[in-house]
Amino acid sequence: MRIKLFIICFFTTLHAFAQQGSGYSRDELERRKQQIQAEIEEAQHQLDETKKNKNATMGQLHALENKLAARQRLINNVNDEIDNISSNIQTSAGEVVILRETLEKYKIRYAQSIRYSFESRSSFGMLAYMFSSSSFNDALRRMQYLKKFRDYRKQQVEQIRITQAQIEHKIGILNAEKAQKDELLSTQMQQKQVLQKETDETNHVVQELKGKEKELVGNIEKNKKIAKRLDKAISDIIRREIEIARKKAQDEANKKAEEDKRAGINTAKSGGIKVSSGGTIANNTTNITANPKATAAGSNYSLSFTPEVTALSNNFLANKGNLPWPVEKGFIAERFGKHQHAVAEKVTVDNEGIEIQTSAGATARAIFDGQVVSVSYIPGMGQLVVLKHGEFFTAYSRLENVVVKKGDNVRLKQGLGSVMLNDDNIPMMHFELWRVGKGDKMAPVDPSGWIAPMR
Repeated sequence: MRIKLFIICFFTTLHAFAQQGSGYSRDELERRKQQIQAEIEEAQHQLDETKKNKNATMGQLHALENKLAARQRLINNVNDEIDNISSNIQTSAGEVVILRETLEKYKIRYAQSIRYSFESRSSFGMLAYMFSSSSFNDALRRMQYLKKFRDYRKQQVEQIRITQAQIEHKIGILNAEKAQKDELLSTQMQQKQVLQKETDETNHVVQELKGKEKELVGNIEKNKKIAKRLDKAISDIIRREIEIARKKAQDEANKKAEEDKRAGINTAKSGGIKVSSGGTIANNTTNITANPKATAAGSNYSLSFTPEVTALSNNFLANKGNLPWPVEKGFIAERFGKHQHAVAEKVTVDNEGIEIQTSAGATARAIFDGQVVSVSYIPGMGQLVVLKHGEFFTAYSRLENVVVKKGDNVRLKQGLGSVMLNDDNIPMMHFELWRVGKGDKMAPVDPSGWIAPMR
């Protein structure tokens, strides 16, 4: 019995360990697969749109690269599913072995009891066993023993029946899991073939674009200049908001100080001068200074916040990684920070935000509650909308038909304007996220770490 318990524990632990290895339950893997497939369908849709332009474009390359990445994640997900099912098969096979061993033991014991009954089958032998009792109570005990023996045989038959049913059930599960694994292996093979085909298509587009590298480099340099104008405009807007907040806080502090000073003078005039117990005169007025918090606001932007703005800023921070996308559908075509260009290998791109390739007619939307602090036009980048969320600022550019104005309070996912087409006739939005830290140091941060995975 101890050996059997040990084997059961071993297979249970092995199954749990394998589940931890993949990190996902079967339901989670299925949900993740559906999400990835939706991403692939969206990438394919945008790829079909870019293919309307017969010449290869960067937008087409971005769509292909995004589709490739999603396809690879799908294959990885299928691998996790296979590992999960393999673990279940191993566990089920081990349980079947244990159940068969248990069934064999039940059969042996039942055969022994049948053999014993056969050897003592004559009614004379049974009567002799009863009448050979030493007392009436002894006879009753012998009758109870015979009854328990019959019940024990019935119990053995029931144990054999239940165990056989368990084995049949486990074998059914095992066969189903093996069939599912075979199906997944077939899916894995198909997806690898599709991945290879898409890789070849991507390489073909890359080679075609390399043939236009000189033109690409020219566009990159032009876009760098445009990006510098955009980043300067955004930083100027944020710096202006910091100065406005400082001035407002300082004005309030001065106003409060003046009110306190007048209150002190009025107190003195109305008999606020007191004589101490030692006979010296003590003036009840004190040196009036500005509110310490407001004065400190001159060197720290966040100290000028009202409780409501502080709560908004804290909520923004608490939702890091779960903020909605600034468009309903799309993918990141150009990531944040310094990186090598996808085609022009000798060119380094330094992006203070992310480029989001989306669908035609897409609407830019606020990723959090906030206030519009600027709506302006940047040559080459279209309309720029900047929102303030406490110590955070979000900037949405390459927009047209903007539907908000400076001073508006906007809500989560509220529309700001439509995404315009770039030079390749592809809907592409530029999005930036800035944060003002201690000492009013402001800097862009990678938005991809703040917005949730596209669903």
